[in-house]
Parts: sequence; structure tokens; C-alpha cells
Amino acid sequence: MNDREARLRKIRNFVRKMPSLSTTVSKVLEICSRPDTAPNDLNRVISLDPVLTGQVLKLINSAYYSLVNKVTSLTRAIIMLGLNTVKNLALSTAIIRCVGQTRKSKVLPIRKFWAHSIGVGVMAKLLAAEQGVPLGEREEYFVAGLLHDLGKIPFGDEYTEVLALARGEQLALVTAEQRLLEIDHEEVGLMIAEKWKLNDAITDAISHHHTPDQAGVENQQLVATIALADAYVCLFDIGYAGNRFPDEERLRQALEMSGLSWETVSALTGAVEEEIRKAEIFLQV
Repeated sequence: MNDREARLRKIRNFVRKMPSLSTTVSKVLEICSRPDTAPNDLNRVISLDPVLTGQVLKLINSAYYSLVNKVTSLTRAIIMLGLNTVKNLALSTAIIRCVGQTRKSKVLPIRKFWAHSIGVGVMAKLLAAEQGVPLGEREEYFVAGLLHDLGKIPFGDEYTEVLALARGEQLALVTAEQRLLEIDHEEVGLMIAEKWKLNDAITDAISHHHTPDQAGVENQQLVATIALADAYVCLFDIGYAGNRFPDEERLRQALEMSGLSWETVSALTGAVEEEIRKAEIFLQV
């Protein structure tokens, strides 16, 4: 068995032992994939889990959504915000909870990791608005950004050497991973996405945010937008997920594929900071 195979076996064991998404969240994902799902259908499923119900209502009533009147009914929330938004809220809170139950990384402090991830999600959602993505679809950009780096979670102490190489030679982190470990966080992220049966768009964001041209054609704009948001958050030191030197060629590719300019991206700096403050509620539910 060579080094790559040994690492893959270790990582697969880690992923296998990661908590599964709750039965409720799995049912939420299943029911929302049906074209004929009604608000009451989703309400019935989420209501079976009082903790999840409380978390979703807390998020809906937070500054993140800035609703005028407090929402106390899950059905009302689903009607106001839409099936996809409530589905993505449930998915986000469930995954943050699952990751919190796994090994705590000394290399990537979890609070800084999630601060980076929230930054990417917030920026991706703002960029989606710039692209004219319909309001009801923008939450998927946030969730894809929030979850894009899940593949870094299973790496062990050897990741210290990866970070040192990336820092010392000013490499993109994914390049340092490939050089030292012969496996990268996109490949590992795909294992997690498949374990949790995440949808194609979010799976592509997790497994191709450094290679958006390899994502499914229907998801390439979303994935390129995540890549762009990731580059921004790394360059502006929002949180920490190990990457300080985004690949310039990949950045140019993401700009071209997303149809955006860097001027448009950097003009959102003030809005990003404000939205990140609001989105930190995701770590408090």
C-alpha cells in the first residue's frame, strides 16, 4: 500500500465515522426534491424535530433576515421565505452541528474555519444578486459557500506541513495538498457530500470550487461564484481556512465564468462586513 492509499483509507474511515445527518434533515432534503411539495408537507417533517424547529425559527427571526414582524409559525416562515430557503437553513444548522461533533483540529481552529466559510457564503450570496440570480435561489449560494471547505475537516496533523509549504512557497493550498499528500480537500469533500447525499449543486461547489470548469454545466456559474467568493475572503483575511495565496489563473477563470469583474467584487466590501455580522447567528443556534 503506497502513501496515498494509506491516507485515503484513513480519511475514508474518518468520513465513515462522521455523524450522519438526522432522519429529519434527510427527509427534508428528500421532500424538497419533489416538484409537488407544499409548505404543509415541509412543516410536518421539520415539526417532528423540536430542536431543529427552534433553530430554524431563531434564524428566521434574526438580523440575518431582518423581517419586520416576528415569525412564530413554521408554516408561515416557509410561505414567506420559500421551501428552498427553509430547507437550506435546516441543512446548514444540521451540518454545523455534525461537524461540531467531530475531531477538533489543532491546525485549523474551528471558529476561524467557520468564520471563513460564512464569509464565503455571504459573499457568494451578494455576488448572486449582482448576477441577477432570482431571490429564491440565492440561499443555495450561501449554503454552497458555507459548506465548500468541508473536505479539510478529516485531515490530521500532517496538514501542518501542507500549511507550511503553502506559506513558504506562496502556493494555493490545494496545490500544496496535491504535492505533499497526493489528495486534496475537493476529493475528500466529495466523500462527505456523498455520505450526506447533498444535492448536485452543493456537491459540485464542495468538490470543484478550485476547478469550476469541471463542475456540471448547469452548476458552473454557482461554482465559479463560490471560487470568486473564496478568493475574496482569503485575500481579505476573513477567518482562516489555510489558504492565503489563491491561484491567479483560477481567479481569472472564476471571473470569466461568473461574468463579474473584480471591481464589482471589491465594491461589496462594506456590505460583506455587515452581512457577515448578521450571518454569525448560524454559529449560535
